[in-house]
Amino acid sequence: FIERSTKEGDPWSGQMAFPGGRASDGDRDSLATAVRETIEEVGIDLTDSLLVGRLSDLEGGPRGTRQRLTVTPYVFWMSGPRPRTVANHEVAGVIWVPVSELAESSHYIEYPYPPLGPNSWPGIRVEGERVIWGLTLRMLVDLFRRVGHPLTIRS
Repeated sequence: FIERSTKEGDPWSGQMAFPGGRASDGDRDSLATAVRETIEEVGIDLTDSLLVGRLSDLEGGPRGTRQRLTVTPYVFWMSGPRPRTVANHEVAGVIWVPVSELAESSHYIEYPYPPLGPNSWPGIRVEGERVIWGLTLRMLVDLFRRVGHPLTIRS
């Protein structure tokens, strides 16, 4: 996972996420965008990794605005030693989380996010105080369901 850099005006500032971003004119499709963004954000080249597949498109956007976006997630399998990653102006840090930790219900929380009001949101606490929630959690729920191990978290 990446921890997004804190940036004023960015609705996802400081959030946990997967690498990704907007398509560029040179991207031939959403897969090319995913590969390019992963290289740019964390320095991992996925071109030699096994593409496992594409998850369901997700609709989202900053709450309280009419701005909408479609997120097209892809899953890759990387074998061998954990690749060295780099942070940049978009990424404050990179963390590797064991799959078993994501499936462990003792890590599931109700996450209050004051910018969205008094409600709380389902989340998975990782690496101390970091929380995976929102679109990133929805991607994980889809992935675990597809591999036959649905998460028991409210989504």
